[in-house]
Amino acid sequence: MRRAHMGNEQPYKPTAQMLEAENQHMEDQLSSKVKALKSMTIDIGTEVREQNKFLTEMDDDFNKSSGLLQSTMGRLKDIASKGGPRLWWYMFLFILFVLFICWVIVRFR
Repeated sequence: MRRAHMGNEQPYKPTAQMLEAENQHMEDQLSSKVKALKSMTIDIGTEVREQNKFLTEMDDDFNKSSGLLQSTMGRLKDIASKGGPRLWWYMFLFILFVLFICWVIVRFR
């Protein structure tokens, strides 16, 4: 019993073409996924660089304000130690004045 397609490779050729087309389709899908991943990693890298730059600037700003606060506190301590009780009365009156101005602004807004 001899089969007709044994000596002839015609039935296998369409199968090979079908497999080749399927492989090409899968290769195209994989290529598009790789391109998407490449684009995404580039975007992530850009975002990371921008965030690092922002964090560095913020750290510098905090360091500057820390120095400013320390020098201000030092000056306040000097003033408080040299001023005596009269300075505290001036400071108390100034705070009352500021609170009164704030109350007037809020009340008659």
